[in-house]
Amino acid sequence: MENLVWIFISTLLINNFVLSYFLGLCPFLGVSGRLETSFRLGMATSFVLVVTAISVWFLNTYVLIYAPYLRLISFIVVIASTVQFIEMAIKKLSPALFKALGIYLPLITTNCAILGLAVFATSRNYGFLEGLAFALGAGAGFTLALVLMAGIREEIEKTGDIPDLVRGTAMNLLVAGSLSLAFMGFAGLFSAG
Repeated sequence: MENLVWIFISTLLINNFVLSYFLGLCPFLGVSGRLETSFRLGMATSFVLVVTAISVWFLNTYVLIYAPYLRLISFIVVIASTVQFIEMAIKKLSPALFKALGIYLPLITTNCAILGLAVFATSRNYGFLEGLAFALGAGAGFTLALVLMAGIREEIEKTGDIPDLVRGTAMNLLVAGSLSLAFMGFAGLFSAG
């Protein structure tokens, strides 16, 4: 049980997919303008990560032992199918959210954080529960990064005294870099304990 908690905390803070590995930057920079949209995209991505982790474990345990050369293509099929399902569900249940997420919802399919989860879980030989803790930590970390970025961007918009030179993309990259540096501090915190 302690190992599962460590995998979760490590993936959430120390090895955050967005702020440490720089995976999933497209939605991180593109959708993180509003807190509500960021949180909901984070939840949708987290769901895809969990389904991917379960599917990857099943595929690695029962199917790919006979055809390991199909590993990447099978991961991509699972991810694309899950995202299509989520896209249809959000379109049906919340048309406003579907419109707010725009192109970034189908881009979950090409979000390298999700494929990264599948590859990392496979290369680390995670079992079912370890893979699930890894996916939950990655999803929570992804959501945390999106929400932090959105909160900072909303506060920056409230202040009107930002020079035109750093307004927009430049400011977003400065904030993202600062967040990344802040999360790198967790590595020293946990290694000292």
